[in-house]
Amino acid sequence: MFRNRTFSVLAALTLAAAVAGAQSQDRRSRIDVDLYTIDAEVSPNTQSLAAKAAVRFTPLDDNVTSASFELNNALNVTRVVDEQGKQIPMSRSQQDFTVRLSFEPPLAKGQPVTVNFYYEGKLAGQEDSPVYGIKFAAIHPDFAYLLYPARWFPVSGYTTDRFQADLRITVPAGYTVLGSGLDRKEAAGEKSRFQIRFEHPSFPGSIAIVKGEPAKVASEGVTTSLYFRGAESDMAPAYGEQIGKTMSYFTGLFGIPPYANLVVVETEEGAPNGFAAPGLIFLAPHAIGRQPAAKLLANQVSRQWFEEQVSPTTRNHLWLTNGLAAYSELLWTEHERGPAAMEAQLRDVMVESLTIDTVPMMQSSRLEDYSPELWALTGGKGATTVNMLRYVMGDDNFFKTLKAYTQQYAWRSASTDDFRKVAETVSGQDLGYFFIQWIESSGAPEFKLEYTIFRTQKGFRVMGKISQDLDTFRMPVDLKIETEGNPEEKRVEVVGTSSEFSVDTFGKPKNVIIDPNNRLLRYSNQVRVAVAIRRGEQYAELSDFGEALKNYQKALETNRTSSLSHYRIAEVYFLQNNYQQAANAFREALAGDLDPKWTEVWAHINLGKIFDITGQRERAVNEYNLAIRTKDNTQGAQEEAGKYLKTPYERPKRAEQ
Repeated sequence: MFRNRTFSVLAALTLAAAVAGAQSQDRRSRIDVDLYTIDAEVSPNTQSLAAKAAVRFTPLDDNVTSASFELNNALNVTRVVDEQGKQIPMSRSQQDFTVRLSFEPPLAKGQPVTVNFYYEGKLAGQEDSPVYGIKFAAIHPDFAYLLYPARWFPVSGYTTDRFQADLRITVPAGYTVLGSGLDRKEAAGEKSRFQIRFEHPSFPGSIAIVKGEPAKVASEGVTTSLYFRGAESDMAPAYGEQIGKTMSYFTGLFGIPPYANLVVVETEEGAPNGFAAPGLIFLAPHAIGRQPAAKLLANQVSRQWFEEQVSPTTRNHLWLTNGLAAYSELLWTEHERGPAAMEAQLRDVMVESLTIDTVPMMQSSRLEDYSPELWALTGGKGATTVNMLRYVMGDDNFFKTLKAYTQQYAWRSASTDDFRKVAETVSGQDLGYFFIQWIESSGAPEFKLEYTIFRTQKGFRVMGKISQDLDTFRMPVDLKIETEGNPEEKRVEVVGTSSEFSVDTFGKPKNVIIDPNNRLLRYSNQVRVAVAIRRGEQYAELSDFGEALKNYQKALETNRTSSLSHYRIAEVYFLQNNYQQAANAFREALAGDLDPKWTEVWAHINLGKIFDITGQRERAVNEYNLAIRTKDNTQGAQEEAGKYLKTPYERPKRAEQ
C-alpha cells in the first residue's frame, strides 16, 4: 500500500554472481547493425506471426567468425541464409534467448553483410519473456503489440546499437498497424499491408495492431492520437491534454523533439506501465487512471529526446537515459506544483537511489534489465545526480547543457564523457571530480558539523569544519547560518574527509544548517531509516517476508518510534495471518511519530479488520470510527472505513491447493 514505482519489482534484490558474470559487462557487439528490413504477417485469430528479417550489419573486427542475436524463445527459426541464399550454420540457446551464427569464411572488417532470418511462432502473451515477469508482446484477436524488448525480431546490441527500419506488416483487413516512421497502406485481397519506414538511427522496432479510429486530442499546439479500449476510452481526452502540455514544456527545455505529435496505445495488464518508441508511447491499463499519470507521462514523453534521439553507447551509461527521464518527472512537478513539491518528490527519489549503494552507475550493465536495482541505480541515482549537477552548474548553464546535448548528439549514441564535455563547454567548469564522485564511484557521504562562535568588532564569526567518511569526496556544500537577523549563506568546497570554514555574520548566530535545501545525496539517521524501509518494501513485494522484516527491524534500530517501520511490520504479520503480532505492531505505529500521517488512519482500519476477523465486532466498529475521525482520506481511507462500518470485513478465501 502507498508504494510508488515506475517499474514493478519483478526480480530478486540480490543478483547471483554467476548470472551477472555470465553476461557481457556492456553487451557490446562485434557487429554494428544499421538496418532491419522485416516482412511479417500477423494473424490475430491464431495469435501468431511469420516473418523474414533481413539484417544488414558491418563487422567491427577483423575475421569475425560468429555473431549472436537475441530472439524470443517462442519464435522458431526455420533457416538463416546469406544474400546468395546459402544456408548459414546456427545454434539456439533458450537460456539467454540467443541465435548464434557461424561464418565460414570469416567476415571482413568494415564490409557490410546482410543475413536473412526466417522464423515463425505464437505470441499469446503467456510465453516466457526475455525480461522475466513482464509482457512485451502479445497478439490477441482484437489488438496486438510487439515491443522492441520482446525481441520479436533478431536483436543485436539491445538498447545500444541504433538502427533504421523498414517494416512491412501484413494483417487481415480491418486492422491498422502503428509504428515509428512514415507509413503507407495498400490492400492485398482480404488483407492489408502496411509499410513503415524509419530512416534515422534509433530504436523503431515496436509496433501495435489495432482496430477502430483513435481519439485525436489537440493541446498546446500538439495533436496526440490515442488508442484506448474499454473503460480507459473515456480518459483519452484528459491524457491527450496532459501529453500536449508536457510535450510543449519539454520542447522549451530540451529543444525541438524528433516527434511532437505522438501516438499512444493501450497494451494490457502485465505489460510495463509505460514504454516509449520513436513517436509512440505504450501504456498499460492500470497506468491509465481517473487522473492523468503526470509523472509517468513526463518520463515517457522525455524519452523522445533521451532515448530515441540520443542514447547511451553501452549499458554502462544507461543513467543518461533513465536518469534524465526520471529527472524529467521532477522537472514537470516543479513546473506544475512548484519547487517545494519537487523537493519532496526528490527526497523519495534519493531514498530509492540509496537502496543500492555499492555499485557505481558506470557498472550498471551488471544489473538485470527492468530490475528494481537497475532502476534505483540508473533512474533514482541518475536523477539525483542530474539534480546535483544543476546545483553545481546553476540553472542557466544546466538547461543550456541539456539542449546542447540533445542537439549535438541527435540520432547518435553518447557516453558519460560526451555528456561531461558538453557540460564543461557550456559552463566553463572542470567537472571531472563531479563525474568521478557520482558516476564512477559508489556510496554517499554522511556529514558531521562542528563549529564555534566568536564575537568580532563587526559582529560574529562562525568557525568550524565539515567532516564525512569518503576519502575521495569533493563537492561544494551550502551552509546556512541562522541568526537573530537575516540568515547568512556560504558555499564550502568540501574536499576529503574534513574541510574547514569561516563565516562572518552581523547578527548573533543561532544555528548552522548543512545543505539546507537538501541538494546532496547523503546519509543521515532519517535517511537510513527510510532506505531500510524501502528495501523492506521491495522484499515484501517479492513475498520474501523474512528479509522484509529484517530491514524493517533495521530501521527501528535507528528510530524506535518510526510509525512507518511498525506499520510495515504489521502488514507482513497481517499477510501471514499472525493477527496478534499484527495488532501489536499497528498499535506501535499509532504510538509512534505518525510519519507519514496516513499511518494513523490505516492502522485504525487494519486493526478494525483484525477485530472483525477474530469476531470482535464492537471493537472493530470503534477502530473504524477512530479512522473516520482522523479525516485523512489518503488512498480512499474514509470510504474504506465507512464500508466496513456497514459490513464487517471478511478475510479473502484461500485458493484451493
